[in-house]
Amino acid sequence: MTDIEIAQAAQAEPIDSIAARAGIEPEYLEHYGRYKAKVELSLLRERAGAPDGKLVLVTAINPTPAGEGKTTTTVGLADALRRIGRRSVVALREPSLGPVFGVKGGAAGGGYAQVIPMEDINLHFTGDFHAIGAANNLLAAMLDNHIYQGNALNIDPRRITWRRAVDMNDRQLRFITDGLGGRVNGVPREDGFDITVASEIMAVLCLASDLADLKARLERIIVGYTYDERPVTAGDLKAAGAMAALLKDAIKPNLVQTLEGTPAFVHGGPFANIAHGCNSVLATRMALKLGEYAVTEAGFGADLGAEKFFDIKCRMAGLRPDAAVVVATVRALKHHGGAARADLGREDLAALRAGLPNLLRHVENIREVYGLPCVVAINRFPTDTEPELELVRELCRERGVNAVLSEVWARGGAGGEELAREVVRLCTEERPAFRFAYGDGGELLPKLEAVARRVYRAGGVELSAQARRQLAQLEALGFGSLPVCMAKTQYSFSDDASKLGAPEGFTLTVRSLKVSAGAGFVVALTGDIMTMPGLPRSPAAERIDIDTQGRISGLF
Repeated sequence: MTDIEIAQAAQAEPIDSIAARAGIEPEYLEHYGRYKAKVELSLLRERAGAPDGKLVLVTAINPTPAGEGKTTTTVGLADALRRIGRRSVVALREPSLGPVFGVKGGAAGGGYAQVIPMEDINLHFTGDFHAIGAANNLLAAMLDNHIYQGNALNIDPRRITWRRAVDMNDRQLRFITDGLGGRVNGVPREDGFDITVASEIMAVLCLASDLADLKARLERIIVGYTYDERPVTAGDLKAAGAMAALLKDAIKPNLVQTLEGTPAFVHGGPFANIAHGCNSVLATRMALKLGEYAVTEAGFGADLGAEKFFDIKCRMAGLRPDAAVVVATVRALKHHGGAARADLGREDLAALRAGLPNLLRHVENIREVYGLPCVVAINRFPTDTEPELELVRELCRERGVNAVLSEVWARGGAGGEELAREVVRLCTEERPAFRFAYGDGGELLPKLEAVARRVYRAGGVELSAQARRQLAQLEALGFGSLPVCMAKTQYSFSDDASKLGAPEGFTLTVRSLKVSAGAGFVVALTGDIMTMPGLPRSPAAERIDIDTQGRISGLF
């Protein structure tokens, strides 16, 4: 059966039952049909004095076409923890429509480790992304209208940094010229679109602690600069109130369930290669207050998602993770070791040994850079051979880390019980010494170098002439103390997607810097990373359909 067929065959429980299992009273629920609900933020205020559960991050090796199964492992681990008697709650990101219709298809887990209703989650869900896009584009409209109506703020149209947004992969919109057609149709200027998950408003929503904080962050968003180089904010345009009104429901975490009835918060969805890659702080905090174990994930490999989870999300929200899971597959490691995609199903110990440094470096970073205990989850494929699996175990043991088989795709929570027991052991017997890759405050360049050298193993950082000018301006404006958000290819530790495995000594090139003052970080764009993806030659949308009974097919 396909993922969507498994999800459609499941007998979901009413969301009130899932809420009761999590300890959420009915008065905190805002229903979106029978199987989805938003949870009022007042729940966190009421539970402020309750102890937090253990926070477990699921991350992975650098992704490959062979697949890793990070979200599947996250869901399966939460189910497995319940099976061994631990009260768990899972917290995930919402899928973006761009990848759903582009490369990946659905993104709600897979096999027998999924969150449901899968079709709703993968498509419009509760409308959060639409609200974020509307708030983004309201700000863009008010900005251009301000210029059209006389430009009292003296905004330089050539220095506008705020772009429009749409939640779709559409390369045609990366760079456009708008305001054409005569004076009554606006002021002509160069413009462009980002995918909604790259919008600063997505980051703001996911990092906000409450509605007041959301509004304050929206006010600080910088949309451009004046002719005399002063930043212009959404607050200057008097747009923050209306934007916050559009987001008043989107800020509330969404409650759904896994196939096995484990409570799941699915909320927010910034990409990890171009944004900070984590679900909302509010959803994570709810999971911590409601479960003994809060299991969450961060996008792409640990060099991106985990780094940003630790250095941005945990720093801003005061979160203290207890352990991490690094997901890998034998197939993906062989790809990192140089095996051709067509040969990944064949036993190849040489390619596996050559690719294992990618996994081992991520493990080393989790333990040595961030001070956390971790376990390797080997997401098992039917083609994996026992000698290959033992080689992974052996090299992990040599580094003092256990590697555990995960079969949650095929068996659900039952296939993750060994992994769950190891996570419990790490959280109860090991002593985390959590720390960041760089300290608070200071200047921007040392932070860029800390991530590049300590996490990526680069030899150094080189800034383009444009980036050097931007660095000087941002620090002069007082933004040097902010953390950095690296926009980098997900396929490599380096900024070159073709450098697989564990490259080191390379030069990381930062081509431009941009402050996200509302989110509270500075984005460093490296390599050829883009904030608006394109569709592939054969997009997943070609295989998605719906029948006359309303039954969707082809999501995955």
